[in-house]
Amino acid sequence: MPELPEVETIARSLEPRVKGRAIAAVELLYRPLLRTGGRRALEALRGRRILRVRRRGKMLLIECEGARTLVFHLKMTGQFLFAGEGAPRDKHVRLVLRFEDGRDEVRFRDVRKFGFLLCLEGEPERACGELAGLGPEPLEVGLAEFRAILKVRKGRVKSLLLDQTRIAGVGNIYADETLFEARIHPETPASSLKPGEVERLYLSMRKILASAVEAGGSTLADAGYRDADGNAGDFQFSHKVYDRTGEPCLACGTPIAMKRVGGRSSHFCPKCQRKRARRRPN
Repeated sequence: MPELPEVETIARSLEPRVKGRAIAAVELLYRPLLRTGGRRALEALRGRRILRVRRRGKMLLIECEGARTLVFHLKMTGQFLFAGEGAPRDKHVRLVLRFEDGRDEVRFRDVRKFGFLLCLEGEPERACGELAGLGPEPLEVGLAEFRAILKVRKGRVKSLLLDQTRIAGVGNIYADETLFEARIHPETPASSLKPGEVERLYLSMRKILASAVEAGGSTLADAGYRDADGNAGDFQFSHKVYDRTGEPCLACGTPIAMKRVGGRSSHFCPKCQRKRARRRPN
């Protein structure tokens, strides 16, 4: 958290307010935030205009003139917010982006300090392994490619959906919601899915993610996600299984269950998402 819908929403709300503006300074207030590049790399951004803001997987990219890019991974609690220059900064602000026009500044805030920043020169996807190793975008991948990804994976389908090298951008929330929509148990071996199940999973993934983007993502109490304008998302009100352990399934009334799958909590309906019985050896 934030996942694809949240980062996409942040990018869409951030770009109109920063595109075309020249950077006056990048103030790094928490040194461990910056993993790639140094203070000189940040200083090299001075005077350069922002060309666009986009998302790749769960990462947010701020692309600037001169083939320079700031790549943020928000992890659990990363946030962007605008504030007037000189306005008080709370202790959780880790980086500040100031502009030559002096209208306002962008602050990156991260309570739990898990987020990180890469300051890159050159084509971003070629300049760092974090981006180069990502799988295809779930809203762009075709059914045939998606089918091939599932076919070669022997692990459980929930783990595959969370594997960023296979599909980029899906996290725990949207994996659980997708599997419920497709009526597939999270422990089902990915390679065992039948053609009709693969297509159902594919369409469910696209439906859930597109709906979540339209709703501005999910704002949960423990993470406090907001877009760059400070607006909360609404998709949490559409969750069918995620974080609803013990509550009745909205489709059949069976209590929602939770178990660990690949080290991650997985929420599902035991009736709507029946687990396949193991085949006995002959």
